[in-house]
Amino acid sequence: MRRCAMDDAERIELATGARPSALEPVVGHGAPSHRRWRVSFDDRPPAFAKVAAFDYVADWLRLEHANYQALAGNRYLPEVIGWHDDGDSPVLVIEDLSDAIWPPPWSRADVDAVLAALDEIQGTPAPDPIDDDFGVLFDIHEGWDPMRNDPTRALTLGVFDQAWFDRFADQLAAAAAAAELSGVALLHGDVRSDNLCLRDGRAVLIDWNWACVGAPELDLAAWLPSLHHEGGPAPWTLLSDAAPLAALLAGFFLEHAAREPIPQAPHVRQLQFDQGVVALGWACRELGIPPPA
Repeated sequence: MRRCAMDDAERIELATGARPSALEPVVGHGAPSHRRWRVSFDDRPPAFAKVAAFDYVADWLRLEHANYQALAGNRYLPEVIGWHDDGDSPVLVIEDLSDAIWPPPWSRADVDAVLAALDEIQGTPAPDPIDDDFGVLFDIHEGWDPMRNDPTRALTLGVFDQAWFDRFADQLAAAAAAAELSGVALLHGDVRSDNLCLRDGRAVLIDWNWACVGAPELDLAAWLPSLHHEGGPAPWTLLSDAAPLAALLAGFFLEHAAREPIPQAPHVRQLQFDQGVVALGWACRELGIPPPA
């Protein structure tokens, strides 16, 4: 094993009480801000371990573990196997989900399973440690207003031209400003295919460091653009009369997609672009605005 693997094996042993017999790198889900391992043991089922690779994500992992503790026992969570924090690179160990279904592609049954999980999450009283407001946590209004102040970066995306933007940006910004975000519903905060899987007809959501509270439909609305981009249903078929939320998400995703790439998460800007394009089409449909050519 490489040196980090040896160090991580020791961390995993401290977290679980069992020495790993092998560590297999896990790729394909999530950013390189964590080291991810499928962990084999001699005398117990395999597990999945996530080790913070940078200082700034160590606190994210601590928060995720705290949220797992606060929500323990709910069916939409994976089982937590172990935790160890050496003050440098904490490690979270959960059940191995490699045998689950990781969409896409999406079937209608898969979509329904996620919808059921979101209902179950929103039906869970938010525990005291989870009290961040969705709108504040994500700076969700950083969208149309910054773009209207200076559309230079957004125009480089090629989604719309200056003439279209000058004609419709004010209308989209006004719709976004009317979005209702406040509420006390428990929210996962980052529902996407790389943060969920399906097992035995049920959806299991991972990566709970963005858990927060807000209006009940926010998790659903924020998931729908990525779902449709991956071949799932059109957003308006699952959430009707949602022009303000669609406009809000379109502005947020597109403004952020035009920012500089994130070295530790190089895939994020493309994800934001893809979601922004879908959300903009959704907003235009709801508001009666001709989509950009």
